[in-house]
Amino acid sequence: MNLPESVGNRIRELRKAKGWTQEQLAEAAGLHYSYIGGVERGDRNISLETLEKIINGFQVPAEEIFKFNEESEYKRALDEHITLISGKSADEIASLTKINKEILNTIEKLQKSSD
Repeated sequence: MNLPESVGNRIRELRKAKGWTQEQLAEAAGLHYSYIGGVERGDRNISLETLEKIINGFQVPAEEIFKFNEESEYKRALDEHITLISGKSADEIASLTKINKEILNTIEKLQKSSD
């Protein structure tokens, strides 16, 4: 697979993990939806400026666009969580982390008590 196809596939994965249509991503990035379709298919040789618009539209770290070798349900679930918290404040992320820790601790306790 070539780089434009890999990046395009990754953009599609992130868009779907966010639950967005191509139109929604295009609006967030300030691009036309048909252009997004071409990028996702690897048909477009996009500039760094356009890639930056897409990254800013997603509100994810730039390196997320280049994580395309980890195809798994685990990776997809992790991507979904990253997109859910992207754009949140540090305080909101800290609160969500605390809640997640409490949930995981409760699950562990329940599993230990059922053994």
